[in-house]
Amino acid sequence: MSRRLLSFLALMAMLAGCAQLPDLEQATRLAPRPARTTIAAYTLAGRIAVRAGERHYAVNLTWQHALERDEILFASPLGQGIAELTRDAAGARLTTAERREYAAADWQGLSAQVFGFSLPLEALPRWLVAAVPADALGVTRDGAGRPRQMVSEGWQVAYLGYESAAADALPVLLELKRDDIEVRLKIDDWQLPQ
Repeated sequence: MSRRLLSFLALMAMLAGCAQLPDLEQATRLAPRPARTTIAAYTLAGRIAVRAGERHYAVNLTWQHALERDEILFASPLGQGIAELTRDAAGARLTTAERREYAAADWQGLSAQVFGFSLPLEALPRWLVAAVPADALGVTRDGAGRPRQMVSEGWQVAYLGYESAAADALPVLLELKRDDIEVRLKIDDWQLPQ
């Protein structure tokens, strides 16, 4: 590979890295967010890493959530589609890039079938917006009154970062732990319906 091509690729990588740095001015200009308990639909993009014992999974995801339907697209770090997970009144389905299909009555059953352990997918849409369930235990809050950590459905949920310092800001970094399972979710973009 020529030196000129290597220089060009290095410059492109630097520019791509800079394009992903958060704009601090933009973070302070975010439109006010609705009350966490009223957020019924959203789209988010980010990355998820799951560790269960010695097994590790890490993928990019795009999640379109609504009360009646969820659609989650998983992709490799390079953007290649890996799988699509959907949930609606008919149940939960996972379709892989190889066209293998898995189905179950609900998300918990599907995650147990596919991964060998159950993930808290029914509760996760509320946890993502930091809506604290009434039965949550050990809830602590930060100086802005936002949830910092809680225990819900046996899972330790930690909010490690928010999109801004505003009290209504949405989480951008979450960590879930239960037994030997650890899930870390980094959210790069939130979109709420207007």
